[in-house]
Amino acid sequence: MNKGTRDYSIEELKKIASKIRVDIVKMTAAAGSGHPGGSLSSAEIFAALYFKVLKHDPLNPKWQDRDRFVLSKGHACPGLYAALAESGYFPKNELLTLRKIGSRLQGHPDMKRLPGIEISTGSLGQGLSVASGMALGFRIDKRPNRVYCLMGDGETQEGQIWEAALTAAHYKLDNLCGIVDVNNLQIDGCTDDVKCLKPYKEKWQAFGWAATEINGNNVKEIIDAFQKAQEIKNMPYVIIAHTIKGKGVSFMENKAEWHGKAPSQEQEKAALGELEKQ
Repeated sequence: MNKGTRDYSIEELKKIASKIRVDIVKMTAAAGSGHPGGSLSSAEIFAALYFKVLKHDPLNPKWQDRDRFVLSKGHACPGLYAALAESGYFPKNELLTLRKIGSRLQGHPDMKRLPGIEISTGSLGQGLSVASGMALGFRIDKRPNRVYCLMGDGETQEGQIWEAALTAAHYKLDNLCGIVDVNNLQIDGCTDDVKCLKPYKEKWQAFGWAATEINGNNVKEIIDAFQKAQEIKNMPYVIIAHTIKGKGVSFMENKAEWHGKAPSQEQEKAALGELEKQ
């Protein structure tokens, strides 16, 4: 959780996830571009990480003892930006500058411009390699920092993910926790049709990881899985988080077309109306 702040209850985390969803819709609508689908599916994961799990300090983004978070599926940065702003890394009104010329909120995370971003991501398949390197570095330096890496399910069709998975298992990086957002859709359609990834859990276990499968839109299951991650020894741990693409907005849910399409003003109004009722 945030350094020096109170702990958050499950109900409070649910409300934060709802705020993150509202901001995602507003940001992408204002930008006229972006990736709402996979950002919305990860809202509970972002809320759990930044308000319960991660050791971090918004007032001191370079705090040496902070945990590291790598958003491997960098296109889902609207969700990350919303969580960072809600945490206090920068003013919330800056969210509406998403993808604008001169904005610190690029279409993919930029570590050189925005506080709280540990690594610039967007080239899919590379995040787990970076996270493994961070975790190995902490191991060598005998530091207690932990590393978390959020991947998309479509992204795990890339070979570099599995090279990194082998590396992490080889070095027994029990300070590394991977999360796969399994929303079953990618830009080209259903992941099963593009390149089937099943069985998820067994596949990661075969690569030497401890693995668990959860409902990735259920805050309690997410928190329980993250707590288990800290108990695993001598091997990396991955959370297979089954989610709904476009979660919270009925006309976006389970629709591949909302992977990278921003809502119009009318659609924004409808989406915000649904989210406010929830």
